[in-house]
Amino acid sequence: METNLNTIPGLRVYLQNPPSIRIGGQLTKSLYQYTLVSPDTDQLYKYAQIMNAKMRALPELIDVTTDLQIKSPQIDLNIDRDRALALGATPQQIEDALYTAYGQRWISTIYAPTNEYWVIMELAPQYQQDPQMLSYLYIRSTNGRLVPLNAVSSLKTSLGPLTVNHLGQLPSVTISFNLAPGVALGQAVNEIQKTAADSLPITISGSFQGTAHAFQQSLSGLGLLLAMAILVIYIVLGILYESFIHPLTILSGLPAAAFGALATLMLFHMQLDLFGFVGIIMLIGIVKKNAIMVVDFAIDRERSGNMIPAEAAVKGSLIRFRPIMMTTMAAIMGTLPIALGTGAGANSRRPLGLSVVGGLIFAQIVTLYLTPVFYTYMDSFQAWLSRARRKESGGERLALSHEPWLAPHAKRIEEKP
Repeated sequence: METNLNTIPGLRVYLQNPPSIRIGGQLTKSLYQYTLVSPDTDQLYKYAQIMNAKMRALPELIDVTTDLQIKSPQIDLNIDRDRALALGATPQQIEDALYTAYGQRWISTIYAPTNEYWVIMELAPQYQQDPQMLSYLYIRSTNGRLVPLNAVSSLKTSLGPLTVNHLGQLPSVTISFNLAPGVALGQAVNEIQKTAADSLPITISGSFQGTAHAFQQSLSGLGLLLAMAILVIYIVLGILYESFIHPLTILSGLPAAAFGALATLMLFHMQLDLFGFVGIIMLIGIVKKNAIMVVDFAIDRERSGNMIPAEAAVKGSLIRFRPIMMTTMAAIMGTLPIALGTGAGANSRRPLGLSVVGGLIFAQIVTLYLTPVFYTYMDSFQAWLSRARRKESGGERLALSHEPWLAPHAKRIEEKP
């Protein structure tokens, strides 16, 4: 549709599907914004056009446009200060006369019974449309005489910006863009930052606004949040099982779940946005719960002395298979409508459902086989560490461990002379 409309001479069309929630930024022709800021407007407008041209050349971006309109006719008024001083007209008096004629000078207020009205002084409309009418404007000099404006100044016609936009009280130019099909926002952000680093001087700063800015802020701390969540879970499991080793066994299924979630997002050409990260964090709790069922059963049977570690782990997977599948299928069916993208605004939440469903399916297949193997090796590693500590301590004693999960494997160590 957009391609067909842009074939019309003199017409350039920008179509967009506005998000259900607009996060900051300006109302631009495209969805994402990148804003340049500088106190020097001449340099800002020069490099804004260069940056706009380079962003148009990036294959990751489409519909690149800018709010900079510098082809608006304007009149530059140059004051002859020496002549104005000779005639008794100061630059401040000239500025006041121009503001009174073409500005919004408030001179009085009319109070009515139900309202009040400001009285604004300005020229009649017919004197505001023709630049030549500036010659009829007079300035009251310091000695009380009226001095014509054209006697102390000269006029020059040029082109300038239609409006001077500001961001944080500094002149700004905003370049808006959309993403090419199949391109993630993070990839586009990286390319724009590289282009800005190669093209802009240090006097011009650039930053993302609106949705792109929220994307940067949301992802900046999500990696740390994910690491902290895993660390807290590890500490809690370590306290629960009184072990530094078996929490790693429980968390061994998380890489498989993350791989399944990312592979599913790639398969359906979805971005790893904030909703996708929330889905991955949800996977931590669900996949951890499945491993806890197996490990808890295996540790209980091993401590009772009935089974060796390998047998206890396999038996735990078989006996706990039914509750694991029940809880997993309940989680999958609960997030499947989100993954299918049904309902109003469902497309924005679809990465959450896809990451949970894909991660659960892949992790469920892998962890049922991975957890018993990992448990067996971790248990052997823990026993090896215990033997190494006993050898270092020396002395003849019965190697009955103070740690209850090692009691079935206690051995007698001969005393060294």
